[in-house]
Amino acid sequence: MHRVADRRIKIAAARADFLRFGHAETQSVPGVVAASWQRSFSAGVDASTSQAVFHNDLDLTGRLMRCSEPVIARLSGEMAEMPLSIVLTDYKARILSRSETDKTIGTLLDDVSLAPGFNYAEASVGTNGIGTVLESGQPLYIVGPEHFLEHLQPFACAGSPIRDPITGRVEGVLDISCLIEDASPLMHSLVRSAAHEIERNLLVDRSQRQQALFEEYVRVDSRNRGAVMAIGGTVVMGNAVAQSSFSPDEQWTIQEHARYLMISPGQPVDQIELSSGKVVHVRGKRVVVGPDVAGIVVVVEIVSEPAPVPVPASRLTLPPLRRHRLKKPIPADSSAILHDAESLLGKRASSGVVTALTAGAPLLVLGEAGGGKVSLLAELYRQIVPLGRSVVFGAEQLNQHGVHSAINNDLISALARPTLYIFRNIDRFTEAATAELEAFLVTREAGAGGLAVTVSQPDLQADLAAARPYTALLQHFTTSVTVAPLRHRQGDLPDIVTRVLARRAGLRPATVSAGAMRVISRYPWPGNIRQLEEALDTALLTRPVGAIQAEDLPAYCHGGAPRLLSAIEAGERDLIVGALHKADGNRMRAAESLGIARSSLYRKLKTFGITVTDS
Repeated sequence: MHRVADRRIKIAAARADFLRFGHAETQSVPGVVAASWQRSFSAGVDASTSQAVFHNDLDLTGRLMRCSEPVIARLSGEMAEMPLSIVLTDYKARILSRSETDKTIGTLLDDVSLAPGFNYAEASVGTNGIGTVLESGQPLYIVGPEHFLEHLQPFACAGSPIRDPITGRVEGVLDISCLIEDASPLMHSLVRSAAHEIERNLLVDRSQRQQALFEEYVRVDSRNRGAVMAIGGTVVMGNAVAQSSFSPDEQWTIQEHARYLMISPGQPVDQIELSSGKVVHVRGKRVVVGPDVAGIVVVVEIVSEPAPVPVPASRLTLPPLRRHRLKKPIPADSSAILHDAESLLGKRASSGVVTALTAGAPLLVLGEAGGGKVSLLAELYRQIVPLGRSVVFGAEQLNQHGVHSAINNDLISALARPTLYIFRNIDRFTEAATAELEAFLVTREAGAGGLAVTVSQPDLQADLAAARPYTALLQHFTTSVTVAPLRHRQGDLPDIVTRVLARRAGLRPATVSAGAMRVISRYPWPGNIRQLEEALDTALLTRPVGAIQAEDLPAYCHGGAPRLLSAIEAGERDLIVGALHKADGNRMRAAESLGIARSSLYRKLKTFGITVTDS
């Protein structure tokens, strides 16, 4: 014990000399540590003030995390009696996860930012059991004064690189950290053994998802002469036919639509029109590994191509003319949020509704609540039948007062003008209301006005299997249209925001800044257009004049928390967002104003999905 203490005293003295003079007698210092001190000094690391830098662009669902989780869980269980922390980083020394066996060690590590998201590269925080492992490419045991930074002196850490067994490339580092008084040289052997176990998992896994996707892609490609593409995560593959048949923009559109089909219910088969005018048939097969969908392989066939436009000979030498599409003026009362859609799915919904309404066919409109289904129907009907009107009946109204009563009260007016009856949320109808509506549908089939119904229940197949009351009405419909959720229609957002502001701001010329638009584009809008309207209403109240800024939007817009927050959590989230805005996005100042450790703030940012950028 005395020998260990004497050795640490000598290392501490050598470190003090090195920091003071830039060099020191290092016979008592391991060569790898001395070399690391020199690199840290050359990189400009300040032993007193340097701190880890935070990153939010981490791969938390990748292969390294997947293969490490069972090893870390086992290690945590076996070492439960020791106060230590197990840290996993990526190949850039950015911490992906931290698991501690004792709350106290977790708090102490928060104070030195050894927490998820922070970068422990040697160039940032000097000699340590993560960054120095990556620099040296070997397992290391760094104790107390061997650390370059002052605030890391109380800790001991053992780290080992994790290598891909096939390529030999370092994928990350496994690190075990604890206080010096709890340290043991056995930590070195323990972390090396665990790292090797993770490497074995990597060998077995070798990305089972990618392998399964690749195998399915090869299988489908061998059976088809046409265009074949595979899409999954960050992996995109396409055969020579796909590359030669479609431009990069067309390929991107097909890939994005394939991702939509991959997660949508029903068979992944569709026909879409590309921006070039080509109409393609997409037939896909989902690739499932365990409980997860790894990707989708699609066969793409060109159904039709746009006819070439003849160019008069007299104009062949003239420069091309740029055409500007004139948009229709925004209706004062609009509810017309989708009819000028830019996204493929938005255009498809509008086209499907127009076709059905023009033909007079009873129409079933599916989609998540708040997605603008009724608004779309009413606006497009007004365009098709300028003198017509739309009458909307809600589920609550009809469940309470009955279908016959509500409709009979409206029939006199209906005789004077063409009418589209819209029954909203028939999936919420009682059995009695459903029976009355079915009787009306029979009457309507004899010639009483246009009709459309909406369903906000996305899992129609489950409802059919459960024989919910409204499913008995589906026999009366020959046409259906799906209005995709707002998160799958990002291309429509600028137009939607403009339309919502035109309706909500009155005479005020309301606009949104580029920063606010970035926040709006990043948020997934689980409540769809209805939630967007509420958010913009809040912003208009916050900033009565001038362009809406990012900080004017509600706090939840600045993140995408993966679960519903409690009232206390929502209040905490709002305080954090407010502090960040007051600090101009500077996380360190925001943490100080909130009275919490910087690493604690970053953990809460991740928990609440807050994505405010630094100034």
